[in-house]
Amino acid sequence: MFDAYHTQIDLKIDWSELDLFGHVNNVAFFKYIQAARVNYCESIGLTSINEKNKLSFIVVSTNCTFKIPLQYPGNVQVYSKIEWIKNSSFQLSHLIVDDAGNIAAESADTVVVFDYEKKIKVNITDALKAKMEQR
Repeated sequence: MFDAYHTQIDLKIDWSELDLFGHVNNVAFFKYIQAARVNYCESIGLTSINEKNKLSFIVVSTNCTFKIPLQYPGNVQVYSKIEWIKNSSFQLSHLIVDDAGNIAAESADTVVVFDYEKKIKVNITDALKAKMEQR
């Protein structure tokens, strides 16, 4: 059903994520998106925020469109895919799906490849672009 999305992470809904109305608070959706973003970037080798001479990433923007509420107890699956790749930036799209397979939210992140040692954005190499296009 979500074949175009090449990366997936499964997360358990935590009781602490509920709001006063008994459903998952909107802030928790951004935690799920963050987990999916980190999972994706790890899968292509952008993980080394504390390692010298290695690249990581920085988020330029993120957004979320909420479709249906999520309930506790339960799980979510977050599916991620690349929408576009530019010189130093790319966009990830995410679907947050509930246990029944319903899309609870759609999200997009704009991310820049970043050298934290030099504090500058870095162009995406051909090798990294090839990994991104596979995932």
